[in-house]
Amino acid sequence: MFRIPFFLLVAIFISLAPLRAAETVATPPREEYIILTGGVSLWVWEKWKAQPHDNWWMNFIRASRIRIEQIQEENPGAEITWIVYRPAYLTRAKQENNDLISHINSVRDAFKVKLIWFNKTDEVIDYLNNGQDRSRVKIADFEFFGHSNKACWLFDYSNIIDSSSKVWLHENDLGKIRRGIFARGALVKSWSCHSGESMSQRWRAATGVSMVGAIGKTQYMTDELPVLSSPTGRWTR
Repeated sequence: MFRIPFFLLVAIFISLAPLRAAETVATPPREEYIILTGGVSLWVWEKWKAQPHDNWWMNFIRASRIRIEQIQEENPGAEITWIVYRPAYLTRAKQENNDLISHINSVRDAFKVKLIWFNKTDEVIDYLNNGQDRSRVKIADFEFFGHSNKACWLFDYSNIIDSSSKVWLHENDLGKIRRGIFARGALVKSWSCHSGESMSQRWRAATGVSMVGAIGKTQYMTDELPVLSSPTGRWTR
């Protein structure tokens, strides 16, 4: 009976070991960058106020566009999803007599990002949880541009009802966001007012991920990202 010499068996085992190791190495998850953009107020409500909001309809759209461009400069292959609250821009479009939806679509086309319109808060939560297979595609970056107070993001502030909101994400609802959908070291940031005063802490408790938020107010700019505008304002987690 033919027998393979021991030294030859050892050589065969060594040569096959790298192949076995390669077969067992898991493919690292893809990463997704998500920009969430809330709606602007109606100028008809705001123009008489001492401190009016959203004189410019592009407040949050321009800030989102600036951030998208930054991400693409830092990571040219970044997979970016842009989620925008549609109803506010439909009503503001009537006030402006301007097709704002087409303008927003043009930003999508210029930067070649995936644009998702939403009407209800549950649609945002559902996309975070299930918009992609989160075992294969983790969220590396999630940022919000819009109105807020310390406890919630206000997607439609002063758009349907003066100085009020009909659609929001409250800190009490953060438990609906699944743990494990974010990449290790993910950046989560709210660029809106007061989020660091309560919502940031509740976000971490609910998701296990830190969220950067502002103590005090933020000011949206024309050609740069929002800045802190309160005298004692600061960013916090």
